[in-house]
Amino acid sequence: MSKFKLRPLIILFVMSLTLYGWVGFSQATKPTVRLSAQPPLSQILPFEAEATAPQSPVKLTLQAVDAAGKALENAQIHLTILTPPKTPWFPTDFPIVEGTKLLDIEANAPKGELQIQQMLPIRGTYQLLVNVTPIVKDAFAPIQQTLTLSVPENWIKYRNFSIVVAILLLVGLAGGWIIGGEQKIQLGEIAPQRVRLLLSAAIVVAIASLLCLNISSEIAQSQMSMPASHFSHHTAKPDNSGIVETQGFRVQLSKDISATVGKLANFQLQVIDTQTNQPATNLKFNIKATALENQWIAFASQNLPDTGGKIAWQQQFFDGTPHQIEIEVAPQSNAKRQFSPFLISQEIDVEAVAPPLVVRLIVLSYFTSIILVGLMLGMWLQRRRVSLLLLTNRY
Repeated sequence: MSKFKLRPLIILFVMSLTLYGWVGFSQATKPTVRLSAQPPLSQILPFEAEATAPQSPVKLTLQAVDAAGKALENAQIHLTILTPPKTPWFPTDFPIVEGTKLLDIEANAPKGELQIQQMLPIRGTYQLLVNVTPIVKDAFAPIQQTLTLSVPENWIKYRNFSIVVAILLLVGLAGGWIIGGEQKIQLGEIAPQRVRLLLSAAIVVAIASLLCLNISSEIAQSQMSMPASHFSHHTAKPDNSGIVETQGFRVQLSKDISATVGKLANFQLQVIDTQTNQPATNLKFNIKATALENQWIAFASQNLPDTGGKIAWQQQFFDGTPHQIEIEVAPQSNAKRQFSPFLISQEIDVEAVAPPLVVRLIVLSYFTSIILVGLMLGMWLQRRRVSLLLLTNRY
């Protein structure tokens, strides 16, 4: 092939390499949002409703960086956390929470970073919708990004499920073994003696289960009525209007009267400097939501107020128990006016929602099917044993 025919191929090859490198460079260096977690992403587990050890929420850190990997300063970060989609055939511990919003918060990020602590209630893939905008107009191009966070099921759930399946299989196997044997009905009896004993044992087990459930419910109710522990330093209780005045500040906490599992509850905190009657902005807010029943933290975050001296967020409570909302108001390190941090505290009632009837019927059908499999297997084994005995006696 002559050099005149090779030249267009060489030019085309060089242009392709240049275009590929340019596209790759532009994709690798565009502004983005980085996600990190503590514990690491591979070690995150969902909330365990009956855990014996104290549980801590997952610490999520979002950092907005420019094309050079430098943090974007004076940014405003809007974060929305979506729970995993519904799984009707394999429901989670909190089916009402599936496919809903878990958190919606917007906060100023002077260093381009937002940190929250969030208890993740169920397994699956969470979506984090992040929108980063500049506080100063046109300081940088806005960023819209969707991040994912995969949470595997706790291995304890598989262990417990295996134990339940084994017990149900054994119950069905024993019942099938008894029913499959040779049964003789005596005069005046409505069922063979073995069948009557089996039914009596089933009734005793059902009564014992109901007693255990009632006793555990009473214990849980008594624990809910016990006084919860609070912070040791000064806590200000807002009045009916949600307003409290302390140390030259007027603080107003606005919130929903009650919350419902599966729905977002609205919160807003605003601080006014009574000396100037202007919004106080050189502050920082430490927000924490604690479940009063077992004292585990559902949500926590450290935020700065906007130009109006307020912070607003929406939060879902996936556990239908009362929660304590505590907000520590403290001065920033560079603020001219320094004061002793104080707490604003209020309780919020959370209405529990029973799992959908379809979900309960699906779970019941699984357990019933396991017992039926054991029952049929027990009957088959018993009849096979009887057949082998007859063949042995014949010969």
